[in-house]
Amino acid sequence: MSRTRLAVWYALALSAGLASAWLWLTRVGPSGVDAGVWRVNLLAGSPNADAYTRARVALGALLALDRRETLYYIARTDERGEPLRANCRYRLEGPVPAARWWSVTAYDEDFFLFENAARRYSVNVDTAPRDAAGQMVFDVGPEDVGPEDVSPEATTIAPPDLPTRGEGTLLLTLRLYNPALSLQRDPAALAAPRITIVGDCP
Repeated sequence: MSRTRLAVWYALALSAGLASAWLWLTRVGPSGVDAGVWRVNLLAGSPNADAYTRARVALGALLALDRRETLYYIARTDERGEPLRANCRYRLEGPVPAARWWSVTAYDEDFFLFENAARRYSVNVDTAPRDAAGQMVFDVGPEDVGPEDVSPEATTIAPPDLPTRGEGTLLLTLRLYNPALSLQRDPAALAAPRITIVGDCP
């Protein structure tokens, strides 16, 4: 085999290896369990985490703590199984998590925050709107959605509680700080917030 052909094969092998590693780190779900459409990595912050998990944490800048201190749930799809998109409006609703403190943050596909005039990047135990039954209920989506995009009979629509922008991928992270012992033992038992689309999405 000529040196040129050998170099081409090496380059192809290296490219394939790098591409597969990047795909695993950015697209393939980590080892963990699901709670509704939310996935929690059981090894994040653990001294038993493998090299791939540590790389994913470093890539996502999650600063992961042990699950006795914090549980990190990530949602990439809505209740229909459709990928979350920054240009769509979604409603999150469900029971308040059993934790000392919690927050929901919106990120783009690279785990960067969405810039917005209000500088509102997350909602938490103190700021998340609740319904009459005390359950959390709030909207995530672009600020420039008009009433015609939500329902034919609507004349006004409040801005989302958690603004997004652009047309790319949307990721939602639910962090539970000092979660209840029952959740530490079984993170899949979380009564996770439902994520439903509001109105039409282009």
